[in-house]
Amino acid sequence: MIAVLSDTHGREDARLVGRAAEAVGAADLVIHAGDFTTPAVLADFEAESERLVAVCGNVDDQGVRASLPSMATVEVAGVRIVVVHGHEHGETARAMLGREQDAALVVSGHSHRPGVVDAGDLTLLNPGSHADPRGATPAHAELEPVAGGLRGRLVDREGVAFESFEV
Repeated sequence: MIAVLSDTHGREDARLVGRAAEAVGAADLVIHAGDFTTPAVLADFEAESERLVAVCGNVDDQGVRASLPSMATVEVAGVRIVVVHGHEHGETARAMLGREQDAALVVSGHSHRPGVVDAGDLTLLNPGSHADPRGATPAHAELEPVAGGLRGRLVDREGVAFESFEV
């Protein structure tokens, strides 16, 4: 399983509770779309994750920015995934970036609002914020390899899936 998170906005730890904590603990790969805030939060995610692919966000301090790129790519089950925070990329720019990188999935955060956009030849995923939802549902995404790609779902803190998709 792949756990996808963003916008932790922590100071001391990963702020993992409920289903997000379970998902990170069970995941073979954790993807984080930035805004850890401090190196301590990034270190906590690294300690909790078997494998972490992450980017820095616009509120990350210099210690986090020095440790992480602004864009990352990873391939899972034959699906190329691009990860950015999103503060510099509107929906059109994220779609263009995905096409430029020959990706099928673009993961971004920044808005704290979970959602999935089918952009035709690729999917745009915002997992929301598991810890600082700012009026949205506290959420993260979970991806499972399936024949021909990935099956995904947006999941709330209690573990209830409220949107499903395939890539």
